[in-house]
Amino acid sequence: MELSRLFAYDDWANREEVARLGAIHAPARAVRILAHIVGAEWLWIARLREDEPRLAVWPELTLDQCASELDALRDAWNGYLHEAVFDTVIDYTNSQGERWSSRAGDVLTHVILHAAYHRGQIATIVREGGDEPAYTDYIHCIRNGFI
Repeated sequence: MELSRLFAYDDWANREEVARLGAIHAPARAVRILAHIVGAEWLWIARLREDEPRLAVWPELTLDQCASELDALRDAWNGYLHEAVFDTVIDYTNSQGERWSSRAGDVLTHVILHAAYHRGQIATIVREGGDEPAYTDYIHCIRNGFI
């Protein structure tokens, strides 16, 4: 499967979260987790490009700021995926100060899975608050031609 398709799905799913959280009284915890998805994606693209991260891994963002960052993230990922060499190994230091090396392709897969994991947490929080969460399943996205 082409990674660009998964990143298009990730962008769509994150935007579905923004739309749904904007339509309900969004729990602060859910917005904080969405902001973490955004921050973590900026961190990983910075690591892949050997650049400084644009945001903290747990940034304090409003829902509107998350939406704005998603536009820039989409463009950044699209640009990176066109130039990526998936077998390239990157060296980085994680948030606990540990040094690691990972293949770019593995990092890209992690980014998608990490975001999906946290969108599941957001769904749980929204349900616990008595609302219906965004429907962000990959197959739902594909069956409906959203990407």
